[in-house]
Amino acid sequence: MNYKYAIVLGIVVFSSFQAPAKAASLLGTANNFGVLGGSTVTNTGKSLITQSLGVNAGSSATGFSPAVGVVNGGIFTSDAVAAQAQLDNASAYNYLAALSPTKELTGLDLGGMTLTPGVYSFSSSAQLTGKLTLDNQGDPNALFVFQIASTLTTATDSSVVTTNGEAPNVFFQIGSSATLGTYTQFQGNILALTSITLTTGVNIDCGRALAQNGAVTMDTNKVSSTCYTKPQETVAVPEPDSSLGVLGSGMVGLLFAFNKRFRKGW
Repeated sequence: MNYKYAIVLGIVVFSSFQAPAKAASLLGTANNFGVLGGSTVTNTGKSLITQSLGVNAGSSATGFSPAVGVVNGGIFTSDAVAAQAQLDNASAYNYLAALSPTKELTGLDLGGMTLTPGVYSFSSSAQLTGKLTLDNQGDPNALFVFQIASTLTTATDSSVVTTNGEAPNVFFQIGSSATLGTYTQFQGNILALTSITLTTGVNIDCGRALAQNGAVTMDTNKVSSTCYTKPQETVAVPEPDSSLGVLGSGMVGLLFAFNKRFRKGW
């Protein structure tokens, strides 16, 4: 293979790294964790965390074993990995807290609302009773931020769902603690200054439970960072990423070059 083919191959390889780079999360290394606690993480019942579990500065993570609480990633307690994740968690929390609100929702229940991308502020606590719908309007980079000064509480069987495509950039920045009521089906990243309680049957999809200083308490839960669009929701297909176009053209060029060389003989 001469230098021309090496150049084409280089373009292809370089292009393949562009799309993930554009989607880099503001969470830093905390992005690798499904659950992150400050003092401890405890679990009761058969729970699943699809990413890593971390605790810092505490060192206790209880109720996790192959027969009970399954962690697909690693478990990091009071070590350099967990410490860095908490630093990145704090940085993300401060960044979200400093954003200028686009709408004030203090005193309103999030249940029954349909919201478009923006920064939504609560000067005190926030309540979710029923379903909150997030319409990302077909934008895969749509950002939803909920700035909550004190606590977030959800009622039994409440839910956060997305429409018009996936919405992986959903953040709940909470000045105190979050308590998700039984069987709540939640989407989004919870960044709580103190603690997070996931009661029986709560599932977090396309998100994480990240507590800076207190505990994360689990009871028969699933926490998954996997983002997907449910079948009943409308999916708006975004415009192709420019880097994917370069990748496609590079692949075509490379295949053409190999075919030509093959016919002539190496």
